[in-house]
Amino acid sequence: MIRPPASTSGITGTLSLWNLKTLQINQVSANYLGTDRGFKLKMVVMNSLRVILQVAPCKLLKRRFQLPGLLPVRPCSLYTCTYKSRNRTLHPLWESVDLVPAGDRQSPINIRWRDSVYDPGLKPLTISYDPATCLHIWNNGYSFLVEFEDSTDKSVIEGGPLDHNYRLKQFHFHWGAIDAWGSEHTVDSKCYPAELHLVHWNAVKFESFEDAAVEENGLAVIGVFLKLGKHHKELQKLVETLPSIKHKDTLVEFGSFDPSCLMPTCPDYWTYSGSLTTPPLSESVTWIIKKQPVEVDHDQLEQFRTLLFTSEGEKEKRMVDNFRPLQPLMNRTVRSSFRHDYVLNRHAKPKPDTSQVTP
Repeated sequence: MIRPPASTSGITGTLSLWNLKTLQINQVSANYLGTDRGFKLKMVVMNSLRVILQVAPCKLLKRRFQLPGLLPVRPCSLYTCTYKSRNRTLHPLWESVDLVPAGDRQSPINIRWRDSVYDPGLKPLTISYDPATCLHIWNNGYSFLVEFEDSTDKSVIEGGPLDHNYRLKQFHFHWGAIDAWGSEHTVDSKCYPAELHLVHWNAVKFESFEDAAVEENGLAVIGVFLKLGKHHKELQKLVETLPSIKHKDTLVEFGSFDPSCLMPTCPDYWTYSGSLTTPPLSESVTWIIKKQPVEVDHDQLEQFRTLLFTSEGEKEKRMVDNFRPLQPLMNRTVRSSFRHDYVLNRHAKPKPDTSQVTP
């Protein structure tokens, strides 16, 4: 028999409510609990206590028990908690636009290992960048962009899921206020501290980047996750330039830089059809998300956070959490260039050795 807590004595009406709940618990335990009786009984008791504490006038009693608002079905992982906190943030860019635009190919998305499909027809991605095409770096009010000369095919990518060469236009980053989140895409709900986007356009089908940006198959964006680790020597050249573009609309020359140095060595990637993650949100992007993240140290990410959304003379607002909320996958398929059965079976129990005979 479950007894009410001693601290409920003297509270008018609470004991009768407790007796009613106890009767309900006994009925439930007989008809529902089954083989998992202990865990489910605990759930019922906790929910019953919550009802009692909600109607009890004694605030001290409620504080004593400190019951959670919801009883979780399974333990909450760090990844899922971070995932929920990440999506509470809102970049200023989204305050004046529709967060759920028309269309069923919006980005970014959460990539699920189990749901991605290995496509043996996906070719290796070939990257050829000319450092001399790098022009300048500037703060555009939501990130910092490094732009490239794109009138010829000097800096291009080809292969992978693409049918044509795509010219490099610019690259930029998205990052969070803290290291627990910042990437636009997530993998199995895991956030990374930052994400690099290298934006390319289809110069075979379109005459300009602006035309390509609003048409199907117009853009190809390579996404690279950044994770905390060792100091990234090549990234440091960018980091050291950031103080000179602290405010919105500031620009400085930034010559001779090869962004392939920011790529992981592993060639594996996911790909899917999606959209720009900033207005006009055009569904023109073939996304190529690298599986392997690159390492950067905490101090380098902190330098990203010294930038400002605001222009000089305005009230300062730190440039952080400059990512778009996740969008539904809808009926799209995420393809992978690599087999991943080993990931799906990583928790499988080893098979017993039948070669040994027990005496």
